[in-house]
Amino acid sequence: MERGTKFALIFGMIATLLIGALIGALAGGGVAWYVTQQQIERIAAQPSSPAPVPVSMPAPTVAPGETPAPAPTIAPAPTIAPVAPASVSPVIEVVQKVSPAVVTVVNTLASGAQASPLLGDLPFPLPDQPGGSVRRGSGSGVIISADGYILTNNHVIEGHRSLSVIFYDGSRRDAKLIGADPLMDLAVVKVDGPVPGVAVLGDSDALQPGETVIAIGSPLGDFRNTVTVGVVSALNRSLGGNAPEGLIQTDAAINSGNSGGPLINLRGEVVGINTLVVRGGGLGSAPAEGLGFAVPSSIAKRVSEQLIANGKVVYPFLGVRFGAIDAMLALDNNLPVNAGALIAAVEPGGPAARAGLRSGDIVTKVNGKPIGPGQSLRALLLEYKPGDVVTLEVLRDGEQLSLDVTLGTRPEA
Repeated sequence: MERGTKFALIFGMIATLLIGALIGALAGGGVAWYVTQQQIERIAAQPSSPAPVPVSMPAPTVAPGETPAPAPTIAPAPTIAPVAPASVSPVIEVVQKVSPAVVTVVNTLASGAQASPLLGDLPFPLPDQPGGSVRRGSGSGVIISADGYILTNNHVIEGHRSLSVIFYDGSRRDAKLIGADPLMDLAVVKVDGPVPGVAVLGDSDALQPGETVIAIGSPLGDFRNTVTVGVVSALNRSLGGNAPEGLIQTDAAINSGNSGGPLINLRGEVVGINTLVVRGGGLGSAPAEGLGFAVPSSIAKRVSEQLIANGKVVYPFLGVRFGAIDAMLALDNNLPVNAGALIAAVEPGGPAARAGLRSGDIVTKVNGKPIGPGQSLRALLLEYKPGDVVTLEVLRDGEQLSLDVTLGTRPEA
């Protein structure tokens, strides 16, 4: 074969190979483009959100020379705010505020004297002298002045030979009697030196039935600064006999030894001085619970101021014994009115007798103010002082009368 012919054959073979390679490349590229487009269409048909990648998934392997795909963004864990401490109960705040001003009043009784049944006896009688022992009763009290004045009940200090108080921290100090008021069952004693706390007398006239109140005292003489919580059950209660009138009724637990302790509102103000509890039922002998009574702070404030200033309280005096008329009394006695004061007896020569008041009369008003469930005859008279002249409206045998009375001074008990 000639040299030229060989060269032509070799050249043709190379050209054929090159053309075939070019055609293969074009064909392969077309297939790759087609497959890629199909994959894109499939992906486009799926939800656009990528599936979350677990945090623990290993990083993808990247071939040399390739640019790694950006790692998926993982949202940081939410920040959890610290839990705020629970707010302190208003009752706890009040107790912490007032407790340092609450004391136990210890009454060392004079020879032959008996402690009131409303007092808490101390755990045991202490020796007084050979062959005998001294009796001690205890009640409660509340410090009302930085000068050491303490408000308590009259029956807490009755029959005393000496008095002392035990403070919130357990320390004891001698006390002296400043004055007592048996009518309202209140008394003021005093200690010398600094005191651990002072309570504020609030406005009992603003109380409402259902309002939360707190009692602090020393029940049974051995459980100092016991706290009980209840509500104002009723206002202006009268129990008859020698008990004070216009009392606050509460279901906060009150026991012997609580006498003289404070009844407190949620502002930390003393709104009453706990004075007694009723255990027996009003109908028959069924026992009763939750019937505690307190002298309103409006009365306690007025009385304590007079006791501190004068050592006694001066009251006006009408000179009668009477019963408060209510619907039941009116029904039982066939009375013409459902409210008023039925005069049972008139003291000879007293203010009422001089004005012409008689037994069997019904007093309905004092200076135009009607006598009713919330305003007894005694409560209305306490608005005046000895020497004042008041006009009583009286119902006698169906006839309406007006009698002017010059009030006297109530004899000391």
